[in-house]
Amino acid sequence: MVLALFRKSTIEPPADIEAASLRSDRFRLEREVDWQRLDSIVTALEKNRPRRISDEDLLELPVLYRKTASSLAVARETSLDSATLDYLEALVRRAWFQIYGPRMGLFGWLRRFLGGGWSASVRAIWLDICIALAVMVAGTLVGWLLVDSDERWYYSLVSGGMAGGRTPGADPEMLRESLGTAESADGLGIFAAYLFSNNTGVCIMAFALGFAFGVPTLLLLVYNLSLLGAMYWVFAEAGLGVDFAAWLSVHGTTELGAILLSGAAGLHVGRTMAFPGDRSILAAMRTAGVRAAQVMAGCSIMLIVAGLLEGYVRQLVGDTPARFAIGGTMLLIWVLYFALVPAPRERDT
Repeated sequence: MVLALFRKSTIEPPADIEAASLRSDRFRLEREVDWQRLDSIVTALEKNRPRRISDEDLLELPVLYRKTASSLAVARETSLDSATLDYLEALVRRAWFQIYGPRMGLFGWLRRFLGGGWSASVRAIWLDICIALAVMVAGTLVGWLLVDSDERWYYSLVSGGMAGGRTPGADPEMLRESLGTAESADGLGIFAAYLFSNNTGVCIMAFALGFAFGVPTLLLLVYNLSLLGAMYWVFAEAGLGVDFAAWLSVHGTTELGAILLSGAAGLHVGRTMAFPGDRSILAAMRTAGVRAAQVMAGCSIMLIVAGLLEGYVRQLVGDTPARFAIGGTMLLIWVLYFALVPAPRERDT
């Protein structure tokens, strides 16, 4: 009896393995033609040779993909051999990428983004841009008027590190020298570096705080532009208001433009949350989030350009009319780009 049981136990496993192998072979033979057909189509697409694919195969591609994905599901449930599973998983993954994967690379995306995607997103939030611009102008006026009414407000708005000696009642000659070029620009070098890093942080915060219905974004814009108004008051009182405006315009038309768009993007998100319209909040937020993200991606480009202008051009050009010309040219370039570059055509996607 014991010997019989032992013989039975030694005979049954090979029979089970043989049955599983036969089941796997039968499964593969019944479907292998479709797998090979899908494999050849996907290989041609991966090699960027779509002309080698017949019209019939191209039309059958989605059907073949679904059949193969179904085969993979069955193979997993029935625990077929690992070689078949590995092959099907790889084939389904490759086919999915060709059917549903992104249709353009990094350079294609960048070409589309700069070729109209960014400008279209900016135009779509025009109302938020107008609101943010009005708030920024108001913030600058607030800073000016507060310091003009009481100079002690200057020390509350502008930190000592940012001021760097440019305080109410400072020597006009020292202020003039701080507006100079590389040989004499040590004074405002600290201020310029602070301004750039500060404005980068402002852009990020202005966008990130938009989720709170845009209120913190507006307050942030008012506060940071009041610093500019307070600083401008100091130079204007010394008779250097025009020179300071020229100095600031070189990089300011780009840098402040980035702050404006960042604030508008944050405000757009907050305003969409508060007033989703006929759509659900999630649906409205999805659309607003994609649009605002595109605007913010462009703001990073503007900040890089502003950094180059601030670090090189402003340090080399000291003539006031020339500085105004540079700042005005940059402002014109941005306005024309956002106003005139059309959105990319849908068939290019």
